[in-house]
Amino acid sequence: MKIIKNNFIILAIISLAAFVRFYKISDYMTFLGDEGRDVLVAYNILHGKLTLLGPTSSVGGFFLGPIYYYFISPFLWLFNYDPVGPAVMVGLFGVATVYLIYRIGSIFFNRQVGLISALLYSISPVVIAYSRSSWNPNLLPFFSILIIYFLYKASINNSGKLFFITGLLLGIGIQLHYIITFLGFTVFLYIFFINIFINKSKSYIFLLKKLLSQNLYIFGGFIISISPFLLFEVRHNFLNIQSIYKFIFHSSGTGVSNHFVQTIGNVLFRLFSRLITAFPPPEQVNIATNSYLAFWFYFTIMLIIASLGLFLYQYSKTIQKRNEAFLKMSIILIWGTVGILLFGFYNKPIYDYYFQFMFPLPFFLVGNLIYVIWSKSLIPFNFNKKRFIEKIFALIIFSVLFYLNISGMPFRFLANKQKDQVERIADFVISKTNNKSFNFALISQGNSDHGYRYFFEIINHRPVVIENFQNDLQRHTVTDQLLVICEQSCSPLGSSLWEIAGFGRAEIAEKWDFSVVSIYKLVHYIEK
Repeated sequence: MKIIKNNFIILAIISLAAFVRFYKISDYMTFLGDEGRDVLVAYNILHGKLTLLGPTSSVGGFFLGPIYYYFISPFLWLFNYDPVGPAVMVGLFGVATVYLIYRIGSIFFNRQVGLISALLYSISPVVIAYSRSSWNPNLLPFFSILIIYFLYKASINNSGKLFFITGLLLGIGIQLHYIITFLGFTVFLYIFFINIFINKSKSYIFLLKKLLSQNLYIFGGFIISISPFLLFEVRHNFLNIQSIYKFIFHSSGTGVSNHFVQTIGNVLFRLFSRLITAFPPPEQVNIATNSYLAFWFYFTIMLIIASLGLFLYQYSKTIQKRNEAFLKMSIILIWGTVGILLFGFYNKPIYDYYFQFMFPLPFFLVGNLIYVIWSKSLIPFNFNKKRFIEKIFALIIFSVLFYLNISGMPFRFLANKQKDQVERIADFVISKTNNKSFNFALISQGNSDHGYRYFFEIINHRPVVIENFQNDLQRHTVTDQLLVICEQSCSPLGSSLWEIAGFGRAEIAEKWDFSVVSIYKLVHYIEK
């Protein structure tokens, strides 16, 4: 009966996770330039144009590996080239991550902690928001927790095969976002730490051979996983690797000055506040003028202190034994410590999605706290009703967290239907071309034109790209009309944007206000 009950509970949690991730996903999904770029590449892959490169990184101007494009391509095809397909894929990975948190939480702690952690993860608004749109970093929680699990299993079994799989997963992760290198440090530090503590009675030669062997297995899996990216680098004189090197060692930064201690304190708070208590971004609120926000803030602080304090106390009891519990808790400790401390050296803006390689971590710690308060005696003095009080206290903590997260659901506001909006605008532009060839430009603040170009592509009415003068002396790529979408207040005449400047001297033939944009048709200026 107990097994049936637990299976029913996790099935209910997974069903809840699926609902909040797929509910009206097409209406709420993000579809801007990055998403348009990704589906354009996937569309080309499905039509035989394979690639060895992935998306550009958010900073630095270098590229990732191509694995994400090959992940989303089958889903784009399954959904008949509707961009919702890749978003559904991300949602499926998100649901699978909920199950992994339950399974791995059960292994590292116990089944009850796994259930609590999975439930809280399933309803976290920030987690849900990243699970409802197609974007390469959004798969990191799934692969990060798999890396942690296989690393642990490889270590306790001294299995070369499992270390190799860990390397493969790291190779996939680094193609999703370079922030996974923080987890790479965790992997190598954990291997070193465990070998030193578990095998310290062995000779230095034995330890060195074992460390070398395990790391070589990981390195082998990693190299195989990123081989398409490496093939591109070999063919192009290691262009991206040179850019990465320059970014790390010669970057001048962004003008953001962060103190090390202040940064790691901020990261620690945000890791719990944004994921566990659904606290607004700290820079957007003032707790001094709002008592409700102040309570929310200090509740989060107390939750961080209690969950970390309890975990460290539990860990201290395993150090002398150096048993399986020590191995499990060590990987959790190193995962969190290394991940947070490395942010202290990152002297640039830190966004919430950077934490995705650590997303499962605070849920394990808080789930462990709630379980221990519920199930064990924490009050030191003798009081016959203390068990009842502790259960009520645990229930209050869980209820507050549940309320805060449910209240912050990302789809509680009216859907913007961004994908449909971009498609309607693209269709409108096509309708104004009179079925003739045209050039196209977008004037926007921070968006690119790939979303519109994707819909031009799938209806086989793509705009002509204006080449520079060296490649097109006769100006064959300049058509008789230029359609310009303005996503902000603008006057396209005289714009320095290449798509407009390359068109040549022009005049406005027509203008339409459609949906949330203004659309201009420009034609070549004729002297009168």
